[in-house]
Amino acid sequence: MDRLDAMQVLLAVVDAGSLSAGSRKLNAPLPSVSRKVADLERLLGTRLLIRTSRNVQLTDAGRDYVEAARNIVAQIKDAELRASGEYKVPRGTLTITVPMAFGRGRALPLAYQFLVEHPEITLNVLSLDRLVNLVEEHVDVGVRLGDLADSSLVAIKVGEFNLLTCASPDYLARRGRPKHPDDLADHDAVLFTPLNEGVWTYRCKDRAIQVRPNGRVCTNTSTAAVAAAVQGMGITRAPSYQLAEELRSGALVNILEPFDVHTYPIHLVYARQGLLPLKVRAFLDWMTPRLRSALQDLNEFSPQVAE
Repeated sequence: MDRLDAMQVLLAVVDAGSLSAGSRKLNAPLPSVSRKVADLERLLGTRLLIRTSRNVQLTDAGRDYVEAARNIVAQIKDAELRASGEYKVPRGTLTITVPMAFGRGRALPLAYQFLVEHPEITLNVLSLDRLVNLVEEHVDVGVRLGDLADSSLVAIKVGEFNLLTCASPDYLARRGRPKHPDDLADHDAVLFTPLNEGVWTYRCKDRAIQVRPNGRVCTNTSTAAVAAAVQGMGITRAPSYQLAEELRSGALVNILEPFDVHTYPIHLVYARQGLLPLKVRAFLDWMTPRLRSALQDLNEFSPQVAE
């Protein structure tokens, strides 16, 4: 039995949550995956997994063994990277994931500048508006908007943003300017549907105000929602990092500022591991101060708390 291979199979099964999911992740036959886990248990003389019809759970011995196996696999990976020279010069393929609008407008222009200064690195960009599992999808660095749910990741805060409520001057001239979130009931809205499923939440001191605007236009991207609002189709709500140009030019007007006071963090995240590959360390060291600087302009759009 190849013990290292069996360890990696066990880790894949545990991370995926079941034997069948682990076999799909490894692109290996389910009987082969099940046999390797069973062979490992037989070698150790103890049960590592409690198998059910839907998932697997670790025994106490299994938890200890999985933790040790992760360290062993990480150490071997580090040794391979050192042998290949990856820790001497930043090189190799760097995979990053960014939300689409934020990546296009903020992060990716900086990432491409990074490539100019590091000619031996190639960049693989995943522009996705879904939560990416960095370990399972083999991603080196991710940009996360909002509060972090996964405490297993290492996070570097680079800035923060607000959700702002905006409309075009033409729309406000025709329909009037709302003074309170409750006034939105008498207005048309341009809805970005994934944003809290059409529910807009505002803050007044410590009180939350939730409204469900009347959608004149519904889109599946915030970019399309902003474009429709510029055309006077209604009031929209979008992240401040996406509205800077429209607000400065006057194409959109920020309204309900006293109620858009909640801030959301922006982080660079990466998975905990052994010694970081130099390509990852170089990217983090280069990107962190530059992205922080690039996001400073959002401070001018931070609303003041309503009295």
